[in-house]
Amino acid sequence: MQFVSAALILLLGCSVTAIAVAATVTPAANPATRHAAAPAPAKGVYAAMTDAERIAIQSDLIWTGDYNGVAGAEFGDRAIVAVRAYQKRNGGKETGILNPDERVKLAQAAKSRQEQAGWRIVDDAATGARLGIPQKLAPQAGQAKAGSHWQSVHGELQIETFRIGAPGTTLAGVFEEQKKEPASRKVEYNVLRSDFFVISGLQGLKKFYVRGQARDNEVRGLTILYDQAMEGTVDRIAIAMSSAFAAFPVRAAVAGPAPRPKAEYGTGFVVSAAGDIVTDGTLLTDCTFIVVPGLGYADRIADDKATALVLLRVNGTRDLVSIALASGRAPGGDVTLIGIADPQAQNGGNAVTTVRGRVVLNGDAVAIDPTPGGGFAGAAALDRDGNMAGMVHPTTAATAPGAQLVPAREIVKFLDAQKVVPATGRAGINGATAAAVRVICVRK
Repeated sequence: MQFVSAALILLLGCSVTAIAVAATVTPAANPATRHAAAPAPAKGVYAAMTDAERIAIQSDLIWTGDYNGVAGAEFGDRAIVAVRAYQKRNGGKETGILNPDERVKLAQAAKSRQEQAGWRIVDDAATGARLGIPQKLAPQAGQAKAGSHWQSVHGELQIETFRIGAPGTTLAGVFEEQKKEPASRKVEYNVLRSDFFVISGLQGLKKFYVRGQARDNEVRGLTILYDQAMEGTVDRIAIAMSSAFAAFPVRAAVAGPAPRPKAEYGTGFVVSAAGDIVTDGTLLTDCTFIVVPGLGYADRIADDKATALVLLRVNGTRDLVSIALASGRAPGGDVTLIGIADPQAQNGGNAVTTVRGRVVLNGDAVAIDPTPGGGFAGAAALDRDGNMAGMVHPTTAATAPGAQLVPAREIVKFLDAQKVVPATGRAGINGATAAAVRVICVRK
């Protein structure tokens, strides 16, 4: 039990793609997924997680091509074997249990592929279903005979929804019809359960995949048709679409504020060789744990709500390059922002990014224009002389989104209260770049 608890702490993580769906068996199972039962410790770790966490990991593994099952609440042997496959492919130990760094990298890799495909969850007005669409691959949308239709420019990929609700409609009846129509279909895999079916195979020279779900006397479904030359890309997307397909979605009675991302990225900068890091407090709301890639977990040492400054500490580090803080110079004018852009903005990368901006004074407000993109919460702002002018603080008010500058003198004051003595003098772009680190807030 101690092992399970400890491993669970390491595994807390998630993905913005998690959707609660029933677990199923998928067609064309990869031989690599047919292994002996997973060891009990791994099963225990996953059993202790929430359904959403288990689904998130499986969904990410689908996008990386390591899992060809449908993401569900149960984390079975095939899903654990998929974790091992991911670990092996990335040079890790094949434990079947993701460590925090592996979990973050898996989520980043999945997110990158989703963005490449233009993955979006949409509500289909024609059928009432909710589904995921790779909009960059299938940008053309229209109506279908019994639902909606999306396709690529030349029709290599086609996606269609259907809804059948005539008197006497049964799931088994629709299942048999879908196997036979059109006549060019050659079924290679099919499964019928009490409330859903899956059929796949060849339709002429194209591959096809059909999923149907039933409730009462109605069947709603999804058909995916694509050229065999696209199977390397679309096979995993078809599985992701099957996982995301909610034929009868539960609608929220009252719309609330959008939830924060499960994994949110920002920037911090090292202020002492011992592992002290300053970042922005808005980034770290409701974190289950905080990770600084390459250094490890970070402890939250102190907060200043007035300035939104947070002091983190990564224990066990030494000889880190820290940024030099300017002393008391008034902010204003042109600045250079030193941050690490969101992985989505750099195809999964983690390079330090330099962005030009301007600090605009308006009474007591110190705004940054233009507002920097994702990942720049907590970034350093350097003035024209290369001095540390302050830190980027995103404003979250819906009526006036943007970013403000927390002046360097406030940072020095905050650190002084925590007995942290930063270096002084000119930071320079090279010095600020060396001191910049990515900060990841992972939420349940």
